[in-house]
Amino acid sequence: MKFYDRKKEREELSKLWEQADETSKMAVVTGRRRLGKTLLVTEFAKGLRSFYFFVEKKPEALLCQDYLAILREKLPFPIIGEISRFKDILHLLFTYAEKEKLLIIVDEFQEFFTVNPSVYSEVQNLWDTYRARAKVLFIAIGSVFSLMHKIFEQQQEPLFGRADRILQIAPFSIQMLATVLEDYLITDVRDLFDFYVITGGVPKYLDILMSNHVKSLPAIIDFLLSEYSPLLDEGRHLLTLEFGKEYGTYFAILELISMGKTSRSEIESVLGYGIGGYIERLEKSYSLLYRVVPIQEKASSQRVKFGIKDPFLQFWFYFIYRNSSAVELKNFTYIRRILDRDYTTYSGRLLERFFRELVASTNKYNRVGSYWEKKNLNEIDIVAINDLDRELFLAEVKRNPQNYHPHELQNKAQNLLKEYPSYKVEFVGLSLEDAKSFLDVKND
Repeated sequence: MKFYDRKKEREELSKLWEQADETSKMAVVTGRRRLGKTLLVTEFAKGLRSFYFFVEKKPEALLCQDYLAILREKLPFPIIGEISRFKDILHLLFTYAEKEKLLIIVDEFQEFFTVNPSVYSEVQNLWDTYRARAKVLFIAIGSVFSLMHKIFEQQQEPLFGRADRILQIAPFSIQMLATVLEDYLITDVRDLFDFYVITGGVPKYLDILMSNHVKSLPAIIDFLLSEYSPLLDEGRHLLTLEFGKEYGTYFAILELISMGKTSRSEIESVLGYGIGGYIERLEKSYSLLYRVVPIQEKASSQRVKFGIKDPFLQFWFYFIYRNSSAVELKNFTYIRRILDRDYTTYSGRLLERFFRELVASTNKYNRVGSYWEKKNLNEIDIVAINDLDRELFLAEVKRNPQNYHPHELQNKAQNLLKEYPSYKVEFVGLSLEDAKSFLDVKND
């Protein structure tokens, strides 16, 4: 699959590269695995004098043997002797960069925690020494979000405050997902939605499916539920590195959220113990959860629900992890029956999120969310507010547009409307076919 999008990220890196003529700059590129972080940076590096170092889990001296071979190939002067410390590799490059502008890329930067944690303070020392007099753009790429957050954003860490940009790479937007699918002649909005539900717009998953000519929901399910599917154990591979030995508790919480147990009290009632610390870490340290509060309330409201940010992981926990025993037995027929039974209901919950993202992408509203009152009464799927033009957009999302009844939505909105007495109000029913209008507007 060709390289798509990432225009904003490339523009930010280009700005830093230009600014490195005067003083060195540091960028952090992070995000979950499979998003194309390395591809983004290597595409940006084309035509630039660059040095790329990948951090494997092996002794520092062995890593430096690999790195030294790169230096001997690319530097215009001989290097005598051996180097066994990464700080000495960087020292050579920073010294050279006092005369020649360089791009230095270190991929899987968080792995130095395993190789030699003192590398981070050594990088800090070199950076503080050479930043003003060298011409370097230093890019650290990392895919374990919690560790990259720790390295660059926790005050007690040596590299805190050193990064000029921290680029959090996200999956493709719905609009870009539609563009990718169109290149493979997939134009039906229902197919677009199914790819959103299952891949979440993650580039690597799209690449895998397209290279295997998987272009419809039945084909995706057949591909996913096969003995050698590369996606079958993907959730476990992604998250056990993040969670370590406590992964069982985190997995249990994520499984319950995927099933619709979205409040802390609901989860605790099933597990039988408090999960406050776990929820906070899932949201802030691991960036796996997002919180939803009624749109009229503050973010600190106690009426909070949680969702899994990544649609693929939500799908994996709901259909694959919940049926681990069947997976172990390779009884994929059983899981397929569950998918056939539950997919319509399951994906219906994602349809609300799908449209919230589309509404937000119009850039017309400064607040987009949902609304409910105590005991989950008077729920409204989408509430979008434009405080500047004093406009209110309220929508019910239905798979079958005939199930939308305007008077029911208007009745549920009565208390909400009291808080916006002079706003122009639009009541709308949204179903899949309506997605086309949002995509057409965005693509104009």
